[in-house]
Amino acid sequence: MCFQENYLKSVLFEFQRYKSMGDKTFAQISDNDIHWKYAETDNSIAIIVKHLVGNMLSRWTNFLTEDGEKSWRERDLEFEGSYISKSEMTTAWEKGWKCFFDALSQIDAINFQKKITIRGEEYTIVEAINRQLAHYANHVGQIVFIGRMIKGSEWTSLSIPKGASKAFNKKMFGTGKH
Repeated sequence: MCFQENYLKSVLFEFQRYKSMGDKTFAQISDNDIHWKYAETDNSIAIIVKHLVGNMLSRWTNFLTEDGEKSWRERDLEFEGSYISKSEMTTAWEKGWKCFFDALSQIDAINFQKKITIRGEEYTIVEAINRQLAHYANHVGQIVFIGRMIKGSEWTSLSIPKGASKAFNKKMFGTGKH
């Protein structure tokens, strides 16, 4: 497998993993929970999703031929107002991820070396993807953390729960020592 194929397979796996973490968080929270904030100046899950969706649609719509900061994007408005319901939020979430995954599927051996622009600056496709991987991982981490704060002791862990590492390792490796 060449670098390009290996890289795209690897980042696709990582992005799908982060999307799944968001999906699993949304499954645990209510309509009201999407608007919860620790403090008035903080962002709610709904606001973070609105920002992510705005970023995904701007960055990845026609990404090979247009600047990733679209003239129609209103970034500041992404942090005002929000979705009315969890259903509306998850519909937008799916739209953003679809745009992103569709864009990734357009990358091939012919355009892999192409430079794209974001806010007038040139990036290789690898640089643009890595930039978004860090950005999306950061915000999905915020979503998960807020979900965990909301649910407290009712939170279902998205990874190995506290105190369960030995049992997990025993299951995976036949021993509790790894």
